[in-house]
Amino acid sequence: MTRVMCAGLLTLAMSAVTARAQQVVEPCKPETLTVFKATPAAPTTLTTPTTLDARVRAEVATFKGRVTLHAKNLDTGAVYDLDGGAAVRTASTIKVPIMVEAFARVAEGRAKWTDELILTEAKKVSGAGVLKDLSAGLRVSLRDAVTLMIILSDNTATNMVLDVLTADAINARMDALGLKETRSLRKVNGGGVSKAGKEEANNRFGLGKSTPREMVSLLEKLERGEVVSPAVSKEMIELLKRQQSHDGIFRSEWKLTTATKPGALDALRSDVGIAYTPRGRIALAITCDDMPEIDWSIDNPAQLLMSRLSKMLIDGLTQTTKE
Repeated sequence: MTRVMCAGLLTLAMSAVTARAQQVVEPCKPETLTVFKATPAAPTTLTTPTTLDARVRAEVATFKGRVTLHAKNLDTGAVYDLDGGAAVRTASTIKVPIMVEAFARVAEGRAKWTDELILTEAKKVSGAGVLKDLSAGLRVSLRDAVTLMIILSDNTATNMVLDVLTADAINARMDALGLKETRSLRKVNGGGVSKAGKEEANNRFGLGKSTPREMVSLLEKLERGEVVSPAVSKEMIELLKRQQSHDGIFRSEWKLTTATKPGALDALRSDVGIAYTPRGRIALAITCDDMPEIDWSIDNPAQLLMSRLSKMLIDGLTQTTKE
């Protein structure tokens, strides 16, 4: 009799579990998808494309200035775009295309990494970097100059590299990659003006111009090994991973591996890069321009905004979505 009662109780318990399981897999509301876990935990709300757009636009609406961005999950193909085709001032993010031309030139045998560049007082320019503080006469290899240009955004190193490569050659390389809007216009603080830089319409862009979409496209080509060769593309990505300024995109994602290059002007902050998440590689380019106040602190409103937006975009483009 005891065995019969136990069996009955077991049957009732199994029925309750089955009913609960059926309840869990019922469709959720279109705007969110909730995941239930066996262990006690708060439900995780997964962002739909519509919800992501609303969150991004609400965040951007509080910012004093203009925001353009493009983001793509390189593993799923999911994309988010906010005026990503608009031409923007690159500031120092143009140093990524300059890097590409340098690596290509060496791979083609038209330059050597050991080629020496000589620092002079006349070549020193203000802004980011260390070469401006070192002694004239210093001999720097092309490899070291490119490394300084990327990891420290060294402006003097950038100009020394441009003296070797020329801005027109960089633009021809971008054309070959299908990037028609990405242009190196001149050296830092002027000089070395390219053909594109002489066009009146490009005067407002300064050092360089591009679009968030094209910057993400270039990052994607690098990540997929499509620039020069897979090995050379990998070298460039590894160099971007060593970049040392992380005040903008992916700022709060310090546990993730990232490959980035930021840029800054008085009224502008820009950042491009890839975040390597467990649920996909997120390539992102954001430009915040037309800020009314100059703020060179690490908590510049644009940098804080880019940090928040990059987190939203990682979450939104790596989640299972449902419209």
